[in-house]
Amino acid sequence: MPVFREPKVKNARKTLTIIIAILMLMLLGIAYLCRSYGIGSTPPDQAGYQSVLSQLTGAVGGRNIVYYVTMGAVLTVLALSANTSFADFPRVCRLIAEKGYLPYPFTILGRRLVFSIGICVLALLSGLLLILFGGITDRLIPLFAVGAFSAFTLSQAGMVMHWKRRGGQRGARCNMVINGVGAVATGLTTCVVIVAKFAEGAWIATLAIPGLVLLMSAIHRHYQKIESEIDTRSPAQLSGITPPLVVVPMQSWSRVAEKALQLAYTLSQNVFVLHVTFQYAADTQTDSALMREWGEFIAHPAAEAGLTPPRLVVLPSPYRFVASSIVEYILNLERIHPDRLISVVLPELVERRWFYDFLHNQRATLLKIMLYIKGNGHIVVTNVPWYLST
Repeated sequence: MPVFREPKVKNARKTLTIIIAILMLMLLGIAYLCRSYGIGSTPPDQAGYQSVLSQLTGAVGGRNIVYYVTMGAVLTVLALSANTSFADFPRVCRLIAEKGYLPYPFTILGRRLVFSIGICVLALLSGLLLILFGGITDRLIPLFAVGAFSAFTLSQAGMVMHWKRRGGQRGARCNMVINGVGAVATGLTTCVVIVAKFAEGAWIATLAIPGLVLLMSAIHRHYQKIESEIDTRSPAQLSGITPPLVVVPMQSWSRVAEKALQLAYTLSQNVFVLHVTFQYAADTQTDSALMREWGEFIAHPAAEAGLTPPRLVVLPSPYRFVASSIVEYILNLERIHPDRLISVVLPELVERRWFYDFLHNQRATLLKIMLYIKGNGHIVVTNVPWYLST
C-alpha cells in the first residue's frame, strides 16, 4: 500500500484484481494442459525429479530453446517474488517495532536506506528453513499454507469487525456477510491443512505462530516496564551534587596511566589508585615498581599542582585474581559510600589493527563487563583509550 500512488486504495484494488485474474487464468490453463498431456507431480526427493511446469513446458514445446527460455523466465519470476518478501518483511517489522512489539533496532535505517536488521533476520530464517527441509521447497508448502490461510482468516475476521462498526453505512451488512463467509472458509481450510499436513511441516507454523505472539507480548511488556522505570516529568535535580569517588586501576606507571589520572582529576579530588600485587598481605619484603615510583611520579607532582594526592590502595592477590580483586574492592567502596557515585576510569590500549589485540590481555573489557553485571546505578565506568601509533 505505501508504494502506490494516490488514490492508494483504488489503485491497490485494481492491481490486486488484475493479479487475481491472471493467476486464475494461468491455473486453469495449467490444469487443462496437465490433464491433456497426463502430467502429474513426481516425488521431489527421488532421481529425475521435475516440477509440473518443467514437465508441461517440455511436453508442449519440446526440449529446445523455448524450454530453457521459459524455465529461465520462471526462475526470474520466483526471484522477483522472493525479493518482494525482502522488501516488505522489513517494513512490517518496522511497523510492529514502532508499536513496541519487536526490538527497536528493526526501525533503524541502514547505510543503504533499508531496514537492514529485518533483511538479515529474514535471510537467516529462510536459510535455516531450507537447511531443515533439505532444500526441497515442496516440503515447505504445508508451512506456507498454514501461515497464508491463517493470515486470510485474520484479515477477513478483521473486516467483519470493520463493517460491524460501520453498521449504518450503505452496503456494510452485505460486505460483513461476504467477509464472514470468507473468514469461515479460510478458517476451515487452515484446520484441514493443520490436521492433514501436521507431520509434514505444518506443526512448525502451528507452534511458531502462538510462540511469536507470546514473544511479541513479552517484548512489549519489557519496553513498558523500562518506560515506566525511567520516565520522569519532574525538573532536573542539580543542586547539592557531590563529586564522585574516582577509582583508577593501575599496574604500572606509563603514559596510559598518566592520561587516566588526568581524567580522574577532572572529575573529583577523591582519587583511589588500585594496584594489585601477586603476593600475600604479610609479605612486605619486595615492593612493586609502581610502589617504589609512587612518590616521585604521582604523589609529589599532585601536591605541587595543588591537588590532593591520590590514595594508593594495594590489593594483594597471591592467586593472580586481578579483575575479581578490583571488582570486590569497588563493590565494597560502594557499600561504604551508598550516597556517592563511584567513577571507575579504565586505561586501555587501542591497536591500529584488530589482529594486534590478541597480543594484549583484555583486562579492561573484562573489568567493565564484571562491573556492569555486579554493580548498580552508583557505578560509572569510563574508558580512557590510548591509540598506539605503531
